[in-house]
Amino acid sequence: MATEPGTNPRRRRLGRCTILTAVALSTAACAPSYPGLAGGRPPASQEYLIGPEDSLNVFVYRAPELSVQTPVRPDGRISTPLSPDVMALGKTPSQLAREIEANLKKYVQEPNVTVMVNGFRGPPNRAIRVVGEVAQISAIPYRADLSLLDVIIACHGLTRFADGNRTLVVRQGPNGPKTYEVHLDDLLKDGDLSQNIAMQPGDAVFVPQAWF
Repeated sequence: MATEPGTNPRRRRLGRCTILTAVALSTAACAPSYPGLAGGRPPASQEYLIGPEDSLNVFVYRAPELSVQTPVRPDGRISTPLSPDVMALGKTPSQLAREIEANLKKYVQEPNVTVMVNGFRGPPNRAIRVVGEVAQISAIPYRADLSLLDVIIACHGLTRFADGNRTLVVRQGPNGPKTYEVHLDDLLKDGDLSQNIAMQPGDAVFVPQAWF
């Protein structure tokens, strides 16, 4: 290969490698860090919290007359025999069962209560809200192992006007909300699973319109 007079080819190659390495390091340093947005399985989720419109089966052992199936009212409360107007919203089924037991102790010796959730909605502040260029704007109840792909499927996909690669995820953090950009088109069209992020309770997803 021809070289400029007085130029050492090996030195030129080393120089190019040094420049490329510097550019790569600079790009990595400038790339945004997305804690909690990595692909794969999300961290172990918390216990399920009861929300309005959940359907509950309250079973009192050896007292079928006190056992009921009841929805959670819009105010977050339920009513059961001998234990009316108990706040269920935001509690785990076990916490609610212990509270009902405490109320029943006035009437029943050593009550044993189990609360089972039949219909799941969860608290509104844990729902995943999806707006913008999706086929169906939705508020999706959070569940364990919920991914971005699951959310988009629940919204019936994107519209033809969507710019998926400028999708924004707004996530509440200890210091307030943070906004992250996700390349949704790369996930849906190219199968880039690194963009299939694990959703967290309360996430908001915005899919913008493409620029024409």
